[in-house]
Amino acid sequence: MEKDLSNYRKSYEKGELLLNEVPENPLELFQKWFYEVDKHFNKDETNAMTLATIGLDGFPKSRVVLLKKYTYEGFIFYTNYQSEKGRAIAANPNVCLSFFWHGAERQIIIKGKAEKIAANMSDGYFESRPRGSQLGAIVSNQSQIIKDRSLLEEKLKELENKYEGKEIDRPDFWGGYIVKPAEMEFWQGRPNRLHDRVRYKLQDDFIWRIDRLSP
Repeated sequence: MEKDLSNYRKSYEKGELLLNEVPENPLELFQKWFYEVDKHFNKDETNAMTLATIGLDGFPKSRVVLLKKYTYEGFIFYTNYQSEKGRAIAANPNVCLSFFWHGAERQIIIKGKAEKIAANMSDGYFESRPRGSQLGAIVSNQSQIIKDRSLLEEKLKELENKYEGKEIDRPDFWGGYIVKPAEMEFWQGRPNRLHDRVRYKLQDDFIWRIDRLSP
């Protein structure tokens, strides 16, 4: 099997990123970009991001997860703590997040450390989820091998009967992580592949150093 993709080409012409116009804190620029993309290019999920971890087998692995909150501290998402990604984070909390908003020709790459958020915060988010999603979190032994889908569907029916008319408590194995950034790179597509790249690196004095990178 072979397919030549060398003629797949696109000219990036929707914006620019000037070093003298960026804020001192990268979270402010993230908020600005997120708002603009969500307002003007929201055909897809603006909060979809790629999470990369170093697995227990030594290989990096990336998967798409959903950003559920961001603050000046960092970026919060939720998952099964016993999943492959959860076990990878427990062994090595250094992770990478990336957003690619193709409509806006923008990309953000974030390096940081992931840590569990407070249990009451995970409780609050779990309570806000639809009942189906709550039950789904309990049903799935995420990343474990199963024989077929019918096992999941049968277990879901059992739990629907068990919790009918009752509140569903968050299981201990499910909750949130916050990724606290140490480095953030903003990428804006430009013509002739001369893209704008601005990198923020957190220094020992907690001041962000800002540099322009060659594309």
